[in-house]
Amino acid sequence: MTVLVKRLCLVFLLALPPVVLAQAPAPAFPEDHRALARTISFAEMEAFLRSVDGKGPISVSVEGQSAGGRALYLVHASRSVAATWRILFYAQQHGDEVSGKDALLYLVREIATNPELLPRDVDLWIMPMVNPDGAEADTRRNSAGTDLNRDHIVLEQPETQALHRVTRRLRPHVAVDCHEFTRDSEERRKRGWIAFPDITMDGLNNPLFDSGVVSAALRWVEESAAPEAKAGHAFLRYSVGGLPPDEEQRHSAPDIDGGLNALGMYGGLSFIIEAAVKRSGNDPSVDLGNRVDAYLVLFRRFINGDGHRREDLESIQRGRHRPLPAFIPTNYLWVNMGAKVTEFPVIETATGSTLRIPTANMMTDMAVKRSVPTPLGYAVEPGAAQEFKALLERHGIPYEELTAPRNIRAETCTLLCLEEEFDDLYSRYEGRQIVTRGQPSDRELTPGTLWVPLEGEAALRAALVLEPVAMYGVYQYPRYKALVAPDGSLPVLRVVR
Repeated sequence: MTVLVKRLCLVFLLALPPVVLAQAPAPAFPEDHRALARTISFAEMEAFLRSVDGKGPISVSVEGQSAGGRALYLVHASRSVAATWRILFYAQQHGDEVSGKDALLYLVREIATNPELLPRDVDLWIMPMVNPDGAEADTRRNSAGTDLNRDHIVLEQPETQALHRVTRRLRPHVAVDCHEFTRDSEERRKRGWIAFPDITMDGLNNPLFDSGVVSAALRWVEESAAPEAKAGHAFLRYSVGGLPPDEEQRHSAPDIDGGLNALGMYGGLSFIIEAAVKRSGNDPSVDLGNRVDAYLVLFRRFINGDGHRREDLESIQRGRHRPLPAFIPTNYLWVNMGAKVTEFPVIETATGSTLRIPTANMMTDMAVKRSVPTPLGYAVEPGAAQEFKALLERHGIPYEELTAPRNIRAETCTLLCLEEEFDDLYSRYEGRQIVTRGQPSDRELTPGTLWVPLEGEAALRAALVLEPVAMYGVYQYPRYKALVAPDGSLPVLRVVR
């Protein structure tokens, strides 16, 4: 019995439904990844992972199952039990964004064939296909109809739950989320343009994160342009939005509903990478090999390091032991301080030339518009305890379920409205919670209340997940919106004494 089959049996004994591996032979990937002409399917990936399981430093396990019952694979590569730099790469949260997964499988093949490519101090973990149902259907969402990269605050889907289980166990120093964006969107084509970069990257950016960790991640982003250029790829820091010069562009959203900042809550460096795919033609795979190559440049750089590993480890350790600040930011957005002019590059389709469009609408500065005093902790009322208990456990946040009354002083919070439309004025996503805080008052917590103190390594996650005044929080989701009282009272209290 192979190592992989033994692991599958163990998964079954632990009450997960049995996983049946495809019996196709291991696929013959082109030797040169740049010759890859179509993406690797789920069945081909399974067969390939079977073929490398136990080969060199590679081992393969099943972390769980997708909403549609497909296996969620986890690959481990390590040459030493004393490895001190832990990396987690994960790809294809969106099923129709393929090149990150393909690049990761090529990376696994490289290491299985030549283990010396993996430094002895690196402990590498890979989830190559987080959304196998979407991958097989060639759709963004999973088979339950959920955009997994908007599920990370509530963790209602088995795929995101599996990813966070892995992250809680590993506490990676680096986590990288792999995506694609459409290079030749209709809006660009109407202007006679396509997007400039072959690949983009951004680092974690929530304003509650430790500034040293955020700065270290930004250094990685800024220093990635040179190695990509050396490999023949155009690189930019990730941005999203409209077209210059009149429409807003900004860097990655600072909220925790996506993998970038949600995995950043565990204290390490977290990144998002997006490769550029042309979708307007008949075959979006025509440049797949080029996208894979651009991805591999960044993956190898993360593995081999950039000369700052010791400093990054120190920053991560300081950040993980840092107490929460006196105030929690609850409303923040990208702005352009001083109306700086940025030359935004695009490619002119007719000539292939790079045009640099001056714009003052590139938002490069994170601004905090509102913060609230950091409480001692949060109290979840008994009527909502069951739902929140599951949420806390999915995030690995400790809590106490009271068995006797407890006197406290707390603020109640009221949801005034939920803005469920995109805000065109400030370019902000739907789901904005408009919440007001009441004056602190003495009250008695009854048995069945959940007490969540803001202490220890989980304090950061607890504040980001539970803070009732946060503009983007759990009450935008139906399961938690249903827990709001008719008068708007929220079931989570801010305990101040």
